[in-house]
Parts: sequence; structure tokens; C-alpha cells
Amino acid sequence: MPGTVLLLAASPLGRGRLVDAAGVLSVLAAVAPSVLSGTETANVVELADPLEPQAVLTRLRAAAAAPGPLTVYITGQLHLDRRQRLPHLALARTTPATVRYTALPWHWIREELRLRSAADTALVVDLHADAEAWRYVAERGLDCGRTSTVHGRVAPPPGRRGVAEPVYMKAVATLLRSGHRPPLVQLHEQAWARIAEAGGGRDLVLSVPGGFAPGLPYAHPPAAAQDPHTAISTAVQAGRHLDADVLAARHEQLAVGSHGPASEEALHWAEVRADLAMFAGDPVRSCRAWLGVAGVRLAAGQAVDAPAVEAAVDRAHHQWTRIKDTARARELGPALAELRLRVPGRRSGALESVQRQLGRLQAAR
Repeated sequence: MPGTVLLLAASPLGRGRLVDAAGVLSVLAAVAPSVLSGTETANVVELADPLEPQAVLTRLRAAAAAPGPLTVYITGQLHLDRRQRLPHLALARTTPATVRYTALPWHWIREELRLRSAADTALVVDLHADAEAWRYVAERGLDCGRTSTVHGRVAPPPGRRGVAEPVYMKAVATLLRSGHRPPLVQLHEQAWARIAEAGGGRDLVLSVPGGFAPGLPYAHPPAAAQDPHTAISTAVQAGRHLDADVLAARHEQLAVGSHGPASEEALHWAEVRADLAMFAGDPVRSCRAWLGVAGVRLAAGQAVDAPAVEAAVDRAHHQWTRIKDTARARELGPALAELRLRVPGRRSGALESVQRQLGRLQAAR
């Protein structure tokens, strides 16, 4: 089965640039797609200094939905947004004051990969962090989710040396240009050995199966070989959408019985089922499920700008726009508009967009 490779290199244009991220793409692009992926054939998507986080999200979402192994190579820099103090990957237009709106929230990457299996999903990262983001990552680690293998490093600010070089990713690319991709653990060790003597002593090294970065508390154990996410992912890729939903529903019921309907365990499986409805081409069911998740989270006292709340409302909105049955869209529109009033999200004009579309639907009766 063909693999998929996403090459993402991004850093701000101007004085806020910490690393010449896009400079590594020419080296990676010289590597055969099959070697980048570790499969016989592969599709490669390249994003060099993208401008809009939503555009990156669209490409990431498509890559995550593709069957077969997925490898994501990310080079760039991390900053914290001023409101929630969460790590974001800076894009071309990002400034310290606009991180929340112009950078890619790191948890979006985790969320898009959560339905995949750790056995066929890998992140290779070379990241530089500003002073605040470096303290955050050093204390808490970098949450890449439990369904991805992650290798790489996070480096501290370059200081007075100016713009830094992504030496780890360049070492990875140079090794891959030999035409052979060893197991990622070995590739990471070989790349790290090449750069360690050049001053990587302060770097935070990421080399963890299942996406567990050092120092970060997790509510779940690493994904095992009998993990249900693997079985669900396999069923989806085979087109057995009903089987996938039945398995997820079973685990949702168990989580509700053991932990309660507002628990993170139960909400996780509700979110999985919402995504499964999307993969099955049922935007009505997916939208309704995401509305339910958002409602439960808000009723439990979660903040309107909490990442999980924003993500639920954004996904409900996205699925609502995919509904072709006008009666169903009219049915769900008021609930979405009410949620959008409370949870405006990061995209300006989202509430107005819902209201305009709902007005058109009402007028079409």
C-alpha cells in the first residue's frame, strides 16, 4: 500500500525568525518518496512557509485520512499564544502578538492524527522554541498524542547567533539520501550522533514510541499491539465503517459506565465516533455528534476557548457546511449558531457565516 509523506517547514518572515526552516526542504526533496515513507511507493505533499493555519490543517487532515503509513516531517519554531499559553507552530505571517490567529496550534496536529495507529504514523521534528515556549516544553514535554511515534528535538532560542539551522533535519535528510531508510529509532540515533558534538547539549531529545514526550503527564498508557484504535483504523481503511463505529460505541459505553458521560474517557470515544461518521460520509451524524461533545464539555465547566471545546465547535461547523439535505441543515443550524455565539473560535466571522447560511436555508423553505 502506498505511503503518504507530509513535509512541513515554516518560520516567520522577518525579525521573528529563529530558524531557516524552509532551507531544509531542498535536501528532503532530493530524497526518493519511497525512502521518505519507508514504503515501495509514496505520495509527497510539501508545504514551504505556508501563510494560513487553516490551509495547513486541510493538508494535514487529508494526509491523516489517507490509507497506508504516514510520515510527517516538521521543521520550524514554537511559540505560546498569549491567551491560553499553549504551543503553536509559527507560520510565515506569525508575530508574537498574533500567534493565536496566524500560527498552527500544536494540538491540531495531535487531534488530526488521533484516529491513526501508532504502528503506521510517525512524526520527525526539528523545532526551535522562543524563551517562553522553551520553558513550557522543558517542564511539560510536547504532547504529540498516543497514536504517533515521534523522533527529533526541540532546541532553545539561538540567542545572539541569529537565525539557526535545522541541523537535525538536515542530518536526517542526508542519511536518507543514501537511498535507505532504517527503522526510525536507528535513523534518529544516527542523526543525533551527527549533531550532538556540534552543540546539541541543551536540546530536548524526542525519541518516543506512541508520541510520549518526556515530562508530560498522560491519562492513558502507550498504545499496545491489542489497542482498539488500531482495529478501528484498519476497519476504516478497509471501508468497514459500520464495524468501526460498533467497536467505538462499545468502548464509549464502557467508558460512560466506568467514568461517567462527562469524563475525558467517554468524551474521547464520542469524538472518535464523530470522526468515524465523517469518514463514512455522514456529515449530519458527525455534526450532531460534535455538537453533543461541545455541549457536554461546556456543561462540565470547560472554558469557551479551551482547545477541546473550540475543536468540537469547529468540527461541527465544518461538517454542517457539508450537509446537502437542507432540512437537516436547518435542523442543526440553530444549535450550531447558539454554540458559535458562545465559542467564536479562531476564525473571524465564523458566527456571521453560520447566521448567513442559516438565513439562506430558512428563506429556501
